[in-house]
Amino acid sequence: MKSSRRKIDLYILSLGLLFIFFIIITIKLPEHQFSIKEWGFWKESLSGNPIPVISSLLLIYCVVSYKRFDFDLKGAAEIPFEIKKIEGINYEHLTFLATYVVPLISFDFGSGRQMVVLALLLIVMGVIYIKTDLFYANPSLALMGFHIYRADGNFKTGFREGIILICRSKLVEGQKVSYIKLDDRIYYTKGVKA
Repeated sequence: MKSSRRKIDLYILSLGLLFIFFIIITIKLPEHQFSIKEWGFWKESLSGNPIPVISSLLLIYCVVSYKRFDFDLKGAAEIPFEIKKIEGINYEHLTFLATYVVPLISFDFGSGRQMVVLALLLIVMGVIYIKTDLFYANPSLALMGFHIYRADGNFKTGFREGIILICRSKLVEGQKVSYIKLDDRIYYTKGVKA
């Protein structure tokens, strides 16, 4: 269950940049002078900006998801493993951004039908990304300085090849890393100091 939540969190986090674009494209700023203390202004602003409000809430969820990942990694109980072979695959961030996120900003945000289609498309994309284990190709993590690696590792249970590592720091062969297992072959990692 926890693994599924983490995958969903990573997928939603991958859409963080898209939510920012949605806010920029759709926000309607007030045309007249206002007072921040005025309740009517807030009520009018919130009701007139449903997409920016929903996108803002999802951005907050992205921040909470990231903080939860960071907290979980600090308490990783698994015995660290040693990297035997490693290769950077950061281009996968760009593939996700160019293929999926950028085309989605071309929807007509004034059309109710297109908003329903957009929501369904985001859900279907999420299901596909989670089921095909591509949820790690995350442009939001790239912006926060994370790297994606394909590696072989020596675990306490044996040698594993072709695993995917997501890590904030640079990793090298021979380094030991603590981890959270996201999937059979995908790990959220942190280098262990010798």
